[in-house]
Amino acid sequence: MKVLSIQSAVAYGHVGNSAAVFPLQRIGVEVMPVYTVNFSNHTGYGAWRGPLIAPTDVADVISGIEDRGAFPKVDVILSGYQGSEGIADVILDAVARIKTANPDAIYSCDPVMGNAKSGCFVAPTIPVLLRDRVVPAADLITPNQFELGYLTGTEPDSLESTLESVDLARGMGPRTVLVTSVERPDRADGTIEMLAVDDDGAWIVETPRLPMKANGSGDVTAALFTAHYRRTGDASGALARTASSVFDLLATTHESGERELRLVESQEAYANPRMQFEVRRVR
Repeated sequence: MKVLSIQSAVAYGHVGNSAAVFPLQRIGVEVMPVYTVNFSNHTGYGAWRGPLIAPTDVADVISGIEDRGAFPKVDVILSGYQGSEGIADVILDAVARIKTANPDAIYSCDPVMGNAKSGCFVAPTIPVLLRDRVVPAADLITPNQFELGYLTGTEPDSLESTLESVDLARGMGPRTVLVTSVERPDRADGTIEMLAVDDDGAWIVETPRLPMKANGSGDVTAALFTAHYRRTGDASGALARTASSVFDLLATTHESGERELRLVESQEAYANPRMQFEVRRVR
C-alpha cells in the first residue's frame, strides 16, 4: 500500500506527518510525506519556529512525485490540519489528479477544526471550506464529535443523534466516517468511544479515558484507521485494531509522564495490537 500524506511536520514531538508516518511504516505501508509546515514544535506550546510552506511549493513537491510516475500507485491520499485555503486547493487538485491516474485510490480527510473543550482553533474560513468543498470530495472522514456537529449543523450527544449526524455527513459525499471521540451521557464513567460507519453498518468501541491531553493522537488514529480500512474494507476490524493501538500508545505516554507521544516506544502496539477491546455493532 502507498499513501500520499499531506500534513504538517515538526522536529520536536509528534503531530501531523511527524505522528502519522512512523505508525504507517511500522504496519508495512509505504508513505510519501508532503509537508505543509516545517515547525520546531507544535503550536500548543505557544511559541515555535520555522516556516509555513507556501501552497505553490507544496504543489511543486506533489508535481515532482507525479513526475516520477507515482500517481497510478497511490492507494490513499491522507490530509489533516489545513492551515490555509490555498493548501486545500492543492490537496483537492492532487486528489483529482491521483484519482484520474488510479480510480481505486481513496481520499481520507481528517477535518481538523477544534474540539468541544476549546472550540475552533483554526482560521474562521477553514471550517466553512472543509464543510463546503473538502469533505464532499472525501471518501473517508475522521472527525471528532464536535467537528461532526459543525459539518452537519447538528449537536450530537447521544448514540442515536451521533448516528443521525453521521448519516448527514455521509450524504455530503464520504461513504465512511470514523467519529474519533463519542461522548454521551449514558456511557460508563471514565470511558470514551469511537464509532465507525460505512455502507455495511455501524460499530462502536469503548476504551478507558486516560487523564491526559496528547497532541497528535488524532493524527495517529486517522492514519491507522485509514490504512487498516483501505487494506481490508472491514470497518469493524479497522476500528478494533486502531482502538487497541492508540490506547496503548496513550497509556505508554501517560505512564512516561512526558508531554509528547511516546511514538517510537509504542511501535509494537501498531504492528501487533493486543485487540483488547470489544467492537459492538450498533446498526
